[in-house]
Amino acid sequence: MDSDSCSGGPVWLIPLRELDADARAIQLGAVAELELAPGQERFVGDPLRMALAGLAEEARRPYVIEWAGAAVGLLTLQAGAARLAGWPDDHSAWLLRGFLIDRRHQGAGLGTCAAAAAAEAAHNLTVRHQGGESGVVLSVNEANPRAAAAYRRAGYVDCGQYTGGAAGPQRTMFRAFDGTPAA
Repeated sequence: MDSDSCSGGPVWLIPLRELDADARAIQLGAVAELELAPGQERFVGDPLRMALAGLAEEARRPYVIEWAGAAVGLLTLQAGAARLAGWPDDHSAWLLRGFLIDRRHQGAGLGTCAAAAAAEAAHNLTVRHQGGESGVVLSVNEANPRAAAAYRRAGYVDCGQYTGGAAGPQRTMFRAFDGTPAA
């Protein structure tokens, strides 16, 4: 489990893949209760479906975002899929996808803390599995400036426009593990 401190306590990333069946079922129940803000469904999918898809595919690592003892969001790290965010290759970065904070907890800085914790978790996965990734890449819709600002505060650098997203133009953003900007 990885954490990053926010006001009110740390944000924890709970790795669904590493839990036993009972603990995973409890976390999936909490994920099913997450709510999207109006209009957010165009940027992310149904939280429970995203978590289940993450568990079904070996390259994906779904995490429940926990804060103050409750599930407040979800994110997935995926290996070998960085081009889906407009990155030049698939294997030099983890893809951060399906990132959401429950509508009842938005605006408290939890997204920024969780995005930073995701980079830490991806770095730990790279070290553990001796991968070649140098950071985390994501794409954020240009119509979602609050999310882009949260990613910037978490250390992600805007690497340019990506037009491959289904919901319109995106910005490709990258955070290197060692804190250096994208090449």
